[in-house]
Parts: sequence; structure tokens; C-alpha cells
Amino acid sequence: MRVYLSAFYIKPIRSAWRHGSAADLIGSKTLIVHLTMQSIIKELEKIIDDYTPQLHQLSETEFSLKPSPSKWSGKEYLGHLIDSAQNNIRRFVVAQYEDKPHIVYQQDTWVMAANYQNYNSKDLVNLWTLLNKHIAVLLKNMPADMEEKEVLTGAIHTIKWLAADYNKHLLHHLHQVLKLEPVPYP
Repeated sequence: MRVYLSAFYIKPIRSAWRHGSAADLIGSKTLIVHLTMQSIIKELEKIIDDYTPQLHQLSETEFSLKPSPSKWSGKEYLGHLIDSAQNNIRRFVVAQYEDKPHIVYQQDTWVMAANYQNYNSKDLVNLWTLLNKHIAVLLKNMPADMEEKEVLTGAIHTIKWLAADYNKHLLHHLHQVLKLEPVPYP
């Protein structure tokens, strides 16, 4: 059985992921990380555990604030992450039985159609939490030989690459919503 490791280059930040011995520091500015699906799943579970309570603590006013009419509020960013979760669930499942499925979505249209701005905040956070727990379960149940199956999302990526990128995408937007130190993405 072959084990494939993915390498990702990220800038270290104060609240950066903890990768233990899987990370090698290159210079003082870049971190190279070799990820296994198990480490990706653990990171997703940590994100859920760490950020769900913080999201629940946001006031309705703060969560609904739009910096300008054309910018998303925190609720809309979390809604975007919900839409991303739904599309990634489909990618993670369909790629196991179809050859390079093409799965994309129009993020602005999805956010507008769901009207996340007027969603109940508690329900929105609970939906985000449950969808991400579901993704963790899907990834845990995925046979190892499926991790390298490919999906077309504008470019061709493996399921494992998409799962790792999904975590980075989550952190980027969660830090925006919670007004924490920015996490660069992509």
C-alpha cells in the first residue's frame, strides 16, 4: 500500500495550526507541512471544537454587521462556509464513484439565495457545526485508496488536497468573522 503525502506552504501565524513533528521550518517565513488524511481530520475536528463556542458568543449586532452594502456580514461569511461544506461533501462522495467529477458553485448566488443575513444566528452556527462534523465522519469512513481520487473544481485536485485546503479556507473566513489575526488564503 502506498501512502501519499501532500505538501503545503503556509506563512506561520500566532494562531497557526499545530502540526507537531509533521512540520519542518524552512527559513523563518515559510512552513512546509506534510499532511495525512488523519491529520487533516484531526485539524478539522479541532477547528470545530475551538471555533463553535466563539461563534455562539457573537452578538446579533456584531454577527449581522455589513461593512458596506456590497460586503458580506459575518453571518454571510459563515453561510458561505456552509455552502462550501455542502459542495465539498458532494465532492468527497461523488469523486469516489465518478472519474474526475466537475463540481463548482456560484458562491455569491448561493449566499444570496439562502438569505443568511436574516438567518437565526444560533441555527446558522449549529448548521455549520453539524455539516463540518459530517465532513469529518465522511473523511474518516473513506477508504485510503480514495484519497487520491481527483475532482475538477476549476483545476484538478485530489480529495486529500481538497480536504486540507478546506481547513485553510475555514480558518481564513472564521478569522474574518471573529475579527482575529488574518489567516492568508489561498
